[in-house]
Amino acid sequence: MKGCSGFKVFIVLALTALVATACAKKPIVDQGGATGTMPGIGATATGTPGAGGIGEEAVGGQEGFGAAGSQAEGFQGTGMTVPGLERVFFDFDRYLLSSEAREILSRNAAFLKAHPDMKIIVEGHCDERGSDEYNLALGERRARAVENYLVTLGIPAFRLRVISYGEEIPLDRSGTDAAHARNRRVDFKEDR
Repeated sequence: MKGCSGFKVFIVLALTALVATACAKKPIVDQGGATGTMPGIGATATGTPGAGGIGEEAVGGQEGFGAAGSQAEGFQGTGMTVPGLERVFFDFDRYLLSSEAREILSRNAAFLKAHPDMKIIVEGHCDERGSDEYNLALGERRARAVENYLVTLGIPAFRLRVISYGEEIPLDRSGTDAAHARNRRVDFKEDR
């Protein structure tokens, strides 16, 4: 009986250590040498917890790159975006939507409302900086922010499916700052 008690204590300690290390924030080093961490889902740009809803904390409040390319740009590189839907771009290490990104998503929502039978895969992408795990999580946060905003604009959630590719499918592999900016995006594919 004593052996069983010691084993239970060992299991509890091992699980606690596993959870504690899995929940740690991973720093990312910018080319300028500054480090930053990605706030959790529903956090504001300053890293403080948001209200928990889909308010400004979860989908906006951050100005930055945030622009999508033209429809013609949607077919460049390896990612094919649905004609009529514009891709959305993000700042380095950010997943919050800029005002320009929200304008683009408003146009995308109008397109989706005009095509009520279309289901979409919302794909989150990152540049190559950061670990694979970190970039998968950041890509998912970007895709979720877009999904949440489209839902607030009246697109039913069952029509949207989120996936993150992290850094695996770049549009531009040149490694320049401009290439990194193009790779930090959300693409839209038709879910067939």
